[in-house]
Amino acid sequence: MTAFNAVRFKVKPGREQDFLDAHRKMQVDWAGLQHVHIIQTGERSYCIIGQWSDMDALAAARPQMIASLDSFRETLEDLGGGLGLTDPASGPVVLALK
Repeated sequence: MTAFNAVRFKVKPGREQDFLDAHRKMQVDWAGLQHVHIIQTGERSYCIIGQWSDMDALAAARPQMIASLDSFRETLEDLGGGLGLTDPASGPVVLALK
């Protein structure tokens, strides 16, 4: 069953282009990854949304996702509230409306 992951980030002032450029350079041909989008959710706030073939593929790619995070970690600002640099969530699709 299709799965999604979403990761929220806040980018340090003046580092937005570095954040986006780091993602442009990535090789994201990971097994099971179908689509990836970065959306801007506010000033210096972004969310990456990934669509996966299933939860097993998403789970298997976690080491690659962490390695990719390491390539742009210095561009991120702590989200506060004990979250750290990222606010990830993932799960299988339970209802598709369109």
